[in-house]
Formats: sequence, structure tokens, C-alpha cells
Amino acid sequence: MVIGVIGPPGVGKSTIMNELYGYDASSPGMLPPFPTQTEETRLMGKHCTTGIDIRISNERVILLDAQPVYSPSVLIDMMRPDGSSTIPVLNGEPLSADLAHELMGIQIGVFLASVCNIVLVVSEGMNDLSMWELMLTVDLLKHGIPDPSVLTSSASQDKENKNEDQTGCEDYISDLCFVHTRLQGQDFSPSKFMLLRRTLEKHFNSSTFRVGSSNATGHASDSLVPSSTKVEDLTSSRQDIFLLPLRGHDDSTKFEYGTYSCMLGMIRDQILSWPARSFSKNLSERDWLRSSARIWDMVKKSPVISEYCKALQSSGWFRKQP
Repeated sequence: MVIGVIGPPGVGKSTIMNELYGYDASSPGMLPPFPTQTEETRLMGKHCTTGIDIRISNERVILLDAQPVYSPSVLIDMMRPDGSSTIPVLNGEPLSADLAHELMGIQIGVFLASVCNIVLVVSEGMNDLSMWELMLTVDLLKHGIPDPSVLTSSASQDKENKNEDQTGCEDYISDLCFVHTRLQGQDFSPSKFMLLRRTLEKHFNSSTFRVGSSNATGHASDSLVPSSTKVEDLTSSRQDIFLLPLRGHDDSTKFEYGTYSCMLGMIRDQILSWPARSFSKNLSERDWLRSSARIWDMVKKSPVISEYCKALQSSGWFRKQP
């Protein structure tokens, strides 16, 4: 299983990935596999992850922790004094830093949706329209990026796979799980949970992503939820929405369903046992890594994303570089 994470800065992405890895923070002298935001980095306005960090857990789960999207610190790091980008996002084509920053978030999303079985979309609070719109853009621009299992290191096998899977290789897209963090106690009401579920189902109704329709319970279409209903009663074995409370300094604050650490552990168990969409063929970790490198190269050279870039430039939202 391959699990990736995407989201804005400071929402707890690396903390969730450390939990999925099985990191025990109580062990003295043990550093987390994915660096988390400290008070110093928070005060300095810095991000902890640059690019994509890869770790493999004891359960042989491949975890991809991506740099934050919509991050001011990432934008500052890639901006020259004249406003151009220091990072060649589209084959070295000169772009303004703000446009390159926008496209980099899309490229990361397209890459994760191509090489992962599950992508965790992490947001702060109950609603994050910017992240939902980003994932819809990812769905729109993923065209032509194949399933990593049909790419092999052998040219002859690659040609054979291309003939066999010419249509199926472009149909693959990962499943989405939505993790909403830093919530208050009142956010855990069943009515708010169902409102969030209905909003997500409506927002992603026309997308390729499977959201809600295959795991909705009998309450999903009800406009009213009985007051005796609990949040866990509205979930199923294929839950794709997870809620996390605001973490206290000593983790002693107990919500209806337990402390922050307890709820984080429950999320780990449910995600690792989740029946996610699989690749069309079995492949080893080594083959996955090789295919993923090729897919990232394809994402950077994608003509669809390039045309989208030109559309953004012509719209006037981003200035063109000379």
C-alpha cells in the first residue's frame, strides 16, 4: 500500500504520517521519521518538508509526506528578487514565482494521485474550499499519467504493457481520505459530520475520485439526524472522512471519543485497514520507485498541465516572465 498526504502548512500532515509509520514518541532519543513543526519553525514561518519525503514502515507501507501547498514560506524560498521562480517547474520554462508555486502544488497532487493507493487531504477546520478545488484541478489535469504498475524497467515489457493496457493505464486514480484537524468539541456533532459528508459528495460528484457514494450509510441522504446518533454510527468500514481535535499541550483534554492521541491511533487503524483502490498489477517496492520517478518526469512534461499554465497566464491572474 502507498499512502500520500497533501495539505496546507501547519495542519498536522507529518504528525499523521508518523502515526501511520508507527513512530512511538514516548521512546527516548528516537527522532520521528517525518520532521514535525516545532515552536521555533512556527515562529520563523518555515515549513518542515521540502519536496516529498519517502519512508517505508514495518508493515511495508510506503508513506509519502509532501511539502505544503499554498505555503508562503515555500513561495519565498523559490522567488528571485525580480519575482521569477528559481525552480524550473515546466521543463525550465521561465515562470513567475507565484505561478510556479501554484503549478507545483498541482503537480504534487497529480503525482500523488498517480502513484498512491490513498491520498490524505488534510485541512484545518471543517471546510477548506481551496483544498477541494485543488483536488478537482488535479482530477482535471491528470490525463495521460499511467498506473505505475504498467511501467517497467524493460523496454520490451513496457511496449507490451502499453499494448495491453492502453486504455486502462490512464483510468487509475487514487482514493481520497479527508482528514479535518484542529477541531473544537462542538465540531464532533453528528449533524455537522453529515453536513460535511453531503458537501464533499456534492463537490466531488462529477470527479473521477470516489467520494462518499460507495460508503454512505443509511443516514447519508437524511436531512435530519436523530439526536441520539453518534459520529461513529455514521461511519462504515470504508470511512473516508476523519476528524481530529485541537491538540492540547499535555494531551489531557478528553473529547467524547477519547484524547487526541487515542483518536489519532484510531485513524491509523482505520486507514491501514481501508480497502483502497489497487494498482492494475502487483509490483515490488523497487519497481514502484522506478516507475514513480518516471511518472514524476511525465508530470513535469505534461502537455495538459502546460496548457493549463498558459490559460492561467492569459487570464491575467499571473504575470508573464520575459
